[in-house]
Amino acid sequence: MLAASSGQMAGLCFPRRAPSPLLLNRRRLIPRRPAAAELPRARAFRPAATPRCAAAASPPPSSADSTLEHPIRRKCSPLLESVLLPGGNYLTVHEWKAVPDIWRTAAEKYPDLVAVIDPYHEPPTEWTYTQLEQEILDFSQGLRAIGVAPDEKLALFADNSCRWLAADQGIMATGAINVVRGTRSSDEELFQIYTHSESIALVVDSPQFFNRLAESFLSRINPRFIVLLWGDKSCINSQAMKDIPLYGYKDVTELGRESRKALFLSGQQGQQDVFETISPDDVATLIYTSGTSGTPKGVMLTHRNLLHQINNLWDIVPAEPGDRFLSMLPPWHAYERACEYFIFTYGIQQVYTTVKYLKEDLQRYQPQYIISVPLVYETLYSSIHRQIYSSSAARKIIALSLIKISLLYMKAKKIYEGTVLSNNPVEPSFIVYMVKWLWARFVAAILWPLHNLAKILVYKKIHSAIGISKAGISGGGSLPMHVDKFFEAIGIKVQNGYGLTETSPVVAARRPFCNVLGTVGHPVTHTEIKVFDIETGEALPDGSKGIVKIKGPQVMKGYYKNPSATNEALGQDGWFNTGDIGWIVPHHAIGPSRKCGGMLVLEGRAKDTIVLSTGENVEPAEIEEAAGRSNLISQIVVIGQDQRRLGAIIVPNNDEVLAEAKRKSILDEDGKVAKDKVMNMLYDELRTWTANCSFRVGPIMIVDEPFTIDNGLMTPTMKIRRDKVTAKYQREIEALFK
Repeated sequence: MLAASSGQMAGLCFPRRAPSPLLLNRRRLIPRRPAAAELPRARAFRPAATPRCAAAASPPPSSADSTLEHPIRRKCSPLLESVLLPGGNYLTVHEWKAVPDIWRTAAEKYPDLVAVIDPYHEPPTEWTYTQLEQEILDFSQGLRAIGVAPDEKLALFADNSCRWLAADQGIMATGAINVVRGTRSSDEELFQIYTHSESIALVVDSPQFFNRLAESFLSRINPRFIVLLWGDKSCINSQAMKDIPLYGYKDVTELGRESRKALFLSGQQGQQDVFETISPDDVATLIYTSGTSGTPKGVMLTHRNLLHQINNLWDIVPAEPGDRFLSMLPPWHAYERACEYFIFTYGIQQVYTTVKYLKEDLQRYQPQYIISVPLVYETLYSSIHRQIYSSSAARKIIALSLIKISLLYMKAKKIYEGTVLSNNPVEPSFIVYMVKWLWARFVAAILWPLHNLAKILVYKKIHSAIGISKAGISGGGSLPMHVDKFFEAIGIKVQNGYGLTETSPVVAARRPFCNVLGTVGHPVTHTEIKVFDIETGEALPDGSKGIVKIKGPQVMKGYYKNPSATNEALGQDGWFNTGDIGWIVPHHAIGPSRKCGGMLVLEGRAKDTIVLSTGENVEPAEIEEAAGRSNLISQIVVIGQDQRRLGAIIVPNNDEVLAEAKRKSILDEDGKVAKDKVMNMLYDELRTWTANCSFRVGPIMIVDEPFTIDNGLMTPTMKIRRDKVTAKYQREIEALFK
């Protein structure tokens, strides 16, 4: 349980006694080598051996060689290294005050369970919970030996892997702050993050990534040292290193292991040291926003922020020891990160995968859960439909017909179960509702046998291919309604959640027992959500649409070195302004919405709202979601340049366009489709799929280059950067509206 009070400064001397024999004989210790948590912290000392590096590595900084007269300021995670603190051995497993504390609890409860499987790095890795704790402790102590001090910032620029986790938690356990980003960010963005955060060193993914940064990045910074997580140091561009010390991952962990042995010996000799505990209110990490609009800002998340997530996400994901999760999102993103920390406290097994191997690994590992962004579920949805459409005519007709029947069955089921969305604050008439309830029961009873037949003939095969046995957790973006309805119809649970980097991130999510489509569920524990009028700032009643604001222990400390942005986001009242538009479902005692009261429904971003000259507000997300259902449209951004009408930038799905042109016999002699014919086809698709939207799209522009992370038009969590897209095509947009 998260302690209510912050950690205290342990500025006391260590008692002159050897470690408890009980501690030295715990089951989780490695034979013939004491575990780090059992090693009394000694004075700083010169490491037994300095690692050999590809570039000439200078010795560790002088802070590692301080004398007894000038003790080094050190911090430790109170429970993970409790033996370092007076009376620390008496802490219970529930007293987590810093994020790394969770590893002591996990190693004690699930010592021999496999924690992580990382099959696609060299070497492939599999660690138990005991081994994972050892790796974190070794990496942490290795950083201390190199000279990392509390509150210093280390840039961790790497992708998802078990060593990323060890490095992330190792940095936190020293009391330092990690500044995180992935390898797909541009060199300039990484440089800005490094310099703005005032990082003192760099932890990078691989030699290939390092060499990419060598000329444009390293020449402009002066890191104290560099750590390479994966790969051979001999592949490093040694000219770029100059006199910067370079350590491999194994160098750091071996240095930490030797350091811990020396600490054990010095502890037996009664040497003393001064320690501070990491406080729950200390900053744990700096995460720079993805920047779908505007300049990225450094979000300061504290240990208390992240511990709120760890302590309160079980209601959403009731994980059990031995459950398997598939991980593929950038680990530095708040969504993936908080979920990872949480699930490890329940003894799960996490398998690292990539987009390339996702389909194969879903079948191979058959995970109970997958945590991902909406685009992954959209991709699975499209893949299933492609397989259906590529099958024989008879199978296609049967499958599509049964899916439609299941959708109708679910629609009727929602009425009598009370999970139909409504923003009407007035309860329906009891008599009217009873008529609807009886009709829904009647329809469901008729469709139920066909729905069960569909499970046997169609859905069973889909379940086997996808392999998700408990739930897919979706967050980090808007989940399209047609995708949501499809997975519900075929019996695969997808729980949608909501949050922001600034809220650590989860503030609301759909529960397994009340998974109401179209919402992002109820607020998580200890979290308040209110909707405020955009113009007046007054709180609105349930059912009214406005700006969503959040208050809770997961709300960030602020933006790093940006007090004006912090004050603008948090305000004097402490409510965090999300910038999202939404409404809260009114509470009804009876009726088709009786189980939805208090749930949050989102309708778009305030900054994305297009205000027409008529005074009408257009939420482009609604149109984009509807148009995105077309097989011919790969990506779309709705624009409103002249404030009188809407337009759109469309990336067509060329394979589907070509197939449709063949069906319509409008191919040119060279087997291609003329641009004007493609334009007409896309106009037809827009009219068809957006027929039920409040607004229509006028002129459209076709672009061949997809919006991707690599070209800077998508965030690393696969959301389109609207401002970047409109800036890139500004001249064409102006011509389009003329």
